Amino acid sequence: MHPFLSTDFLPKWSTFTAEAIEPSIRHALTEAQQNIETIASQDPAKATYESSFLALEKATESLSRGWGRLQHLDSVSDNPAQREAINILLPDVTDFYSSLSLNPRLFNVLNAVAESDAVNFLTEIQQRHIKETIADFIESGAALPEEEKTRITVIDSKLSKLTKKYSENVLDATNAWELIITDESKLDGLPDSAKAAAAANARSKNIATPAWRITLQAPSMSPIMQHAHDEELRKTVWEASTKVGSEAPYDNSELVWKILELRKQKAEILGHTNFADLTLQRRMARNGDTALKFVESIHAKIRDAFLADSKQLSEYKAAKTSTAPEQLEPWEISYWAERQRKEFYDIDDEDLRPYFPVSGVMEGMFGIATKIFGITITQGDTVDLDSIKNQKSTIINRQSRPQVDTWHPEVTFYEIHDSKSQKHLGSFYADWHPRETKRGGAWMNSLHTGELDEPHLGLIIGNMSPPVGDTPALLTHREVETIFHEFGHLLHGLLSHVSVKSLSGTNVAWDFVELPSQIMENFCWERESLDLFARHHITGATIPEDLFQKMLAAKNYMSSTVFMRQLALGKIDLELHLHPEKYLGRDLAEVDREILADYRAPFKTQAPSMVLRFNHLFSSPTGYAAGYYSYKWAEVLDADAFSRFKKEGILNPETGMAFREHILSKGNSASPEILYENFMSRPADPEALLVRAGLV
Repeated sequence: MHPFLSTDFLPKWSTFTAEAIEPSIRHALTEAQQNIETIASQDPAKATYESSFLALEKATESLSRGWGRLQHLDSVSDNPAQREAINILLPDVTDFYSSLSLNPRLFNVLNAVAESDAVNFLTEIQQRHIKETIADFIESGAALPEEEKTRITVIDSKLSKLTKKYSENVLDATNAWELIITDESKLDGLPDSAKAAAAANARSKNIATPAWRITLQAPSMSPIMQHAHDEELRKTVWEASTKVGSEAPYDNSELVWKILELRKQKAEILGHTNFADLTLQRRMARNGDTALKFVESIHAKIRDAFLADSKQLSEYKAAKTSTAPEQLEPWEISYWAERQRKEFYDIDDEDLRPYFPVSGVMEGMFGIATKIFGITITQGDTVDLDSIKNQKSTIINRQSRPQVDTWHPEVTFYEIHDSKSQKHLGSFYADWHPRETKRGGAWMNSLHTGELDEPHLGLIIGNMSPPVGDTPALLTHREVETIFHEFGHLLHGLLSHVSVKSLSGTNVAWDFVELPSQIMENFCWERESLDLFARHHITGATIPEDLFQKMLAAKNYMSSTVFMRQLALGKIDLELHLHPEKYLGRDLAEVDREILADYRAPFKTQAPSMVLRFNHLFSSPTGYAAGYYSYKWAEVLDADAFSRFKKEGILNPETGMAFREHILSKGNSASPEILYENFMSRPADPEALLVRAGLV
């Protein structure tokens, strides 16, 4: 009756129609409201842990299940009817979730249990559950006067609408642009794989051949910026990419200021000077100033190297073009950096692609996880929702061979079992290639968090190089790192073994959540682990030793530039959320230049602010807002933690099982500092990251 709310472990995506959205979510909202009323109406003096905190865990399960499935479809299968239904429901769903912490009767019941002597007889994890839940409520305004609670509700509702619109603008602006090329000479310098993909893209749009279609999706745009000899082509693509979110009808300028202002107001109502302090108080950094000092301390250590890299690249271009050194244009950076890298290290990313077919990368990655984490991973049969709708026989055939519904033909499905006990730990979907209905980037998400002895369900998503004709999808090494990264997040969710769902999996401090993902990227650089997945898609041969040595030699090429880009994004994020009053209402490009004056190489041409298309910060009410620094924060942890693997053996099962036991399985059952020290037997070494990057 309400397909989005089905309790089946595996969603039936074919039943998730636009017409079913509003009835499903309305029903779940009513049910959740009734459940909350049951908890809130009990006598606080008689309430127990089971009737309060555990009951709250279960009260919104149906709504969270349905809304989570819908939000996922919004990310991977956008369509007008679905978008309209979401926007109709968004205010009511947001108001409901905001109302939980602002419900005085509910908070009284929870607080009564939290302050009772009965807490002393609960388990350690139950006590942490109480502590974390009460902290969530207080941070959300539970202790505020009624008038201010109402203001918080209004702000949350506005933020949900504004951030949804911001995200839609980025997606729509990205899809609105294309460049059709009919003169093949314009593509001189592009690898054959990129040209073939552009030609296939044109054919998919029924464009008369010969033609090549360029878009702003990463697998299409990146080869242009890195390899195309035609400077005007690179300039055209760069200018188009910088206009995403900055021009009507998809201009995000006003949305950014409104979102920042609302976040500032919310923080002040909740007793904080700024949104950064509100957001970070229970993360490892604790406050915005600490996070900013962390960014600035790394900046100070790499600034000279960054400026030297920039100067050297300018001189390299001048030498190759017989001109005087001068500031580069932003559309020249990737091109000349790649030319210099090829010359210095005699390596081309295209030389590595044949060794990274996506299916082989997945299979080898699973082999590594099997060996070190004590799990087995098997692929299941799938059928996409369009096939189910159009081919009734598919459903009949399931009686002999069960097939898992997916939302697109390219989606694959897997199950994870414990190697020793054969226990089903979890299942997941993988969806790796770009589509116009799918937002950019890569991410992991949870669709279902199981009870202690039940399996979890998750997904990993990316926008990697697609297959072309009969040639399988062949990835760049950076795309391989991205797959390992998202798989690390997935393992954090699916290998979780915590008795309280809200403390399970990736529900940890935001600046700790990237440790399991980023540590997995290290396996993309070690010979022993590479040989398990980096195999030529035709011959099956491993990467030749001379090519591997070139990879290693070039690993830290212009690493200070890569560092500086991440630091710049973290810097502008923190500045806007720490000191919004300094910038509100001003021209964003001017603000961008002011904040990042010491974080950017001087270019001839200045671009519109990245903030206008920065989904991490502005596509949800919080997301990575005031938290983008956490990528670098967690890199310190992962560089240090991987040193144990390097010391004890890259594929050492004992080390891997220790990481599973102390990090992957523990969720938020203890503070991140304790979890990390349990694995490393000491605090993190802050110099580990700079050492790995060759910057000290």
